[in-house]
Amino acid sequence: MTRSKTASADAAAEAEAQEGEVTSGDLSLLATMLRMRAFEQRIYDAFSENKLRGPTHLGIGQEAIAAGFAAALEPKDSVLSTYRGHDHVIAVGAPLDEVAGEILGRATGLCGGKGGSMHLASAHHGHYGCYAIVGAHLPIACGVAWSAKLRGTDEVTVCFFGDGTTNIGAFHEALNIAAVWKLPILFVCENNLYMEYTRTSEVTAVERPAADRAASYGLEALVVDGNDVTAVLEVARDAVAAARSGNGPLLIEAITYRQGGHSRADPGDYRKEDEVAEWLTKDPITAYRNALEDRGADPGELDDIQAKAGAEVEAAFESAFGAPVPDVLQAHTDVWADGGSAWRN
Repeated sequence: MTRSKTASADAAAEAEAQEGEVTSGDLSLLATMLRMRAFEQRIYDAFSENKLRGPTHLGIGQEAIAAGFAAALEPKDSVLSTYRGHDHVIAVGAPLDEVAGEILGRATGLCGGKGGSMHLASAHHGHYGCYAIVGAHLPIACGVAWSAKLRGTDEVTVCFFGDGTTNIGAFHEALNIAAVWKLPILFVCENNLYMEYTRTSEVTAVERPAADRAASYGLEALVVDGNDVTAVLEVARDAVAAARSGNGPLLIEAITYRQGGHSRADPGDYRKEDEVAEWLTKDPITAYRNALEDRGADPGELDDIQAKAGAEVEAAFESAFGAPVPDVLQAHTDVWADGGSAWRN
């Protein structure tokens, strides 16, 4: 049976009230989101300083989704992302200097400077890549989950994708095979309301582009406020537990908003000013900080956490700026699993 569930702000507030005193886990969740925000702001600034080139897609305003799900996962679990994947890589614990190095095309980067912003990956941290082709990674995520099932482990795969993916054939193919094979996978749609430059509702027949289609494949669908990290974490914990116990796959649609344009080169002026202004009042980091203060957190301590996050990011970029570029000979390494590039029949 397919069930639909919505995590409301009231439910999240009730959960916060029950939690009472602010814990180290609460502060860690805030620190993670602050690192994400500072990191992407530093990317933005690097462009202005002419220190960074190439396409980048920022997730400023969407931090709660990656942070909430990462907090519900274990190190053995797997994550796959879209080209808007900086937050996800940071959330699973990839070193900031290596992430910065990759974006800057340095030899010290996660992928030796070969991938750049749109192709981050850190298998050591369970992150199996950001993918530039819309929807291409969903079938790959099914393969990762199938591996876990074949090996008889209880590992869970989380596949993040945008609302634009829901009108791509690979989305439907992946959901179907995941349901047929009963894979331990969570499909997480980061619905930021826009498919690149087009509002999703203008080209999609259903209100919820991901959740409203889940029933077609017999999947459980959950909708959550993607700007409420407490609600995201609550849904993520339940979904991860269900998938780990063999009750996957599941589909979660998290409603959020990218505060900037589709890419660094996009001013986003196709959006109405009042719409942007309204969503800025729902900033996930501001909302969570306010919630922590309401629960008794020391504002000074929260300021210190923010300052530390900013310092960590600045140090990471300074390290990356000073790192060497890759040797041209490295271009033909790591193409195949044996580390080389020679074609094999």
